[in-house]
Amino acid sequence: MIFTNRVAWAKSHLKNAGLILNPSRGKVTISELGLQILQRHPPAINCRFLKQFPSYLKFIGAIHSDEEALDITVTDDEVGVENTKTPLELIESSFESLRKATAEELLSRLKTCSPAFFERVVVLLLRAMGYGGVTGDGSVTGKSGDGGIDGIIKEDKLGLDVVCIQAKRYSDSTVGRPIVQQFVGSMDFVQANKGVILTTSQFSKDANEFVNRIVGKKIVLIDGQQIADFMIEHNVGTNKTKVYELKEVSNDFFDEDEG
Repeated sequence: MIFTNRVAWAKSHLKNAGLILNPSRGKVTISELGLQILQRHPPAINCRFLKQFPSYLKFIGAIHSDEEALDITVTDDEVGVENTKTPLELIESSFESLRKATAEELLSRLKTCSPAFFERVVVLLLRAMGYGGVTGDGSVTGKSGDGGIDGIIKEDKLGLDVVCIQAKRYSDSTVGRPIVQQFVGSMDFVQANKGVILTTSQFSKDANEFVNRIVGKKIVLIDGQQIADFMIEHNVGTNKTKVYELKEVSNDFFDEDEG
């Protein structure tokens, strides 16, 4: 178990640094950058070594995606900053890193699963998030020519309140306005005013602007990163491994001592 976890953790770090690739499920290859690094015969490839790569710094939260990350070098002083963190800060930082790695793995698996399985996943996720309630239900349409509606959630037994779902399992393609617009038009066939489009990639700017201008319907766009975060939050496709309980001294308890 420990060996498996450490291999998976190392793979996640190397992938986010750009040194390895996951061309398909269960397969790992060395990237062109990784081959160049190996030719330099580095003494060690560890977290400190990986901090020279901008994509890795984004992964660990050292820089934001909108910041410039060119020609970044890490000095000994910068590495030493980590050692000044309190134990609680180290736990929180490690927790966030583990969560990011899990989200990365979830998204990678979703991008390689079948479209039919992805449709079932998004219905399960929305049900887990509370859509459909106790008495409602959710299902995959399983039909072709449905105008892009892949699933329907009935939020009550009579189906008076319906949420339409579209699932786009893309590796890199961006979901644009035409797809969203077609989906909105198809909602009329099931007399729905609510819809959710989920994709493993991302939405274009004009797609987001379009849903903000729609009158009479409420459409929510959820990209790949949000899907992974929601799956972790609502325990869909994930297993709880360990739970750590932190305790502190109770001041109220000792305030009772008046002696």
